[in-house]
Order: sequence, then structure tokens, then C-alpha cells
Amino acid sequence: IILAFPNTWYSKLEPRTQVRNMPRITEEVRLMMDPSADPYATPAEGDGAPPERFGARDVQDLSWKSLLDAYTCTECGRCTSECPANLTGKLLSPRKIMMDTRDRLEEVGRNIDANNGTFQDDGKALLGDYISEEELWACTTCNACTQACPVNIDPVAIIMDMRRNLVMEESRPRPALTTMLTNVENNGAPWQFAQADRMKWTEE
Repeated sequence: IILAFPNTWYSKLEPRTQVRNMPRITEEVRLMMDPSADPYATPAEGDGAPPERFGARDVQDLSWKSLLDAYTCTECGRCTSECPANLTGKLLSPRKIMMDTRDRLEEVGRNIDANNGTFQDDGKALLGDYISEEELWACTTCNACTQACPVNIDPVAIIMDMRRNLVMEESRPRPALTTMLTNVENNGAPWQFAQADRMKWTEE
């Protein structure tokens, strides 16, 4: 309960469904619509170092806010009772996501304490050993759980980070996503036609 106050203070004021990287998305769209630009060109130096890891596989990869969320959870279960995936019998439970994150965080903490401040690989990870892929892909990202939470916890942020790791690090997307991601990689768009043909519809 004590952590509810700082957790609420540091919560986002923007709508939960707001896309945080919209400026970057806008930049990419402008690049795709510019016939003189090369979307596959190597970025200029100084555009930012690549991240060490895409998404989150373990608690060390999560943001400090997600870890604070895990400790703030009062286990009231309102998030799970509002979750449409859970209500339709799917494995996902936002409450379990937060509890599993906290359990893994405490396990990592004990590991660090036992090894004089250094984490020794224990062969476990939050993704796979605590939270399954089935749970992650059951989420519809509707944010019903975040709206229902009385202390402003955001389970969707953890789910999305682990999904990102599955797709971008492990190359294990859902089968339904494979075609779309292949098209994005090859054509720069979800549709199965070349970039040069993208604007032909304007000629019809």
C-alpha cells in the first residue's frame, strides 16, 4: 500500500492507448512516401546506439516503473476480473503477470545477495519459466486491466516488452504475424507488393 503513492505519482497522465513513439512512426511513414529516399540506407552516425536487447526476457530488462508496479500490486484481482481474455477462458491473468514479476524479482535479489552483489546465471528467466508465451499472446492490449487498477499499475507494458523480445530476439511470433512481419521486412509494409507499386492505386 505504501508504494501506491509513488507509483501513482510516476504514472503516465496520457491516455493508456496513446502511442508513445508516434514521432518515430511519422518519420518512417514520411520516409516510405518519399520516392527519392532509400528506406534501407544505413542510418547516419550519431542517430543513436542500438539497444543491447530488444524487449524484455527477464526482470533486469524491464523498466524501473514496471518493477515498481510489481511491488505496488495489492493482489486485489480487479485487473483479472476485467480482462476480456481471462473472461473468455484464456490463460492470461494480469494479476498473475504482476505476481510472477515480483516473485522473479525477489529471486534475482536473493541471487545477488548470495553472490556478493553479482548476479549469477541461474538458468531461469521471467519469460518461459514464470510467464508463458500463451499468456502473452492472449492479451488484446485493450488496457482494461490498467483502467481497473486502483493504484495505476500497467501490466500491458510488461506484456508488450516480452512480446517484443519474442519477436525481435527469439524470432518466435505467432503464426498469424509471420506473413505480415515478412512483408514488412521485404517490402517495408504489411502488404504483399513491392514498394515501387505502393502508389499505383492513385493512377486508377
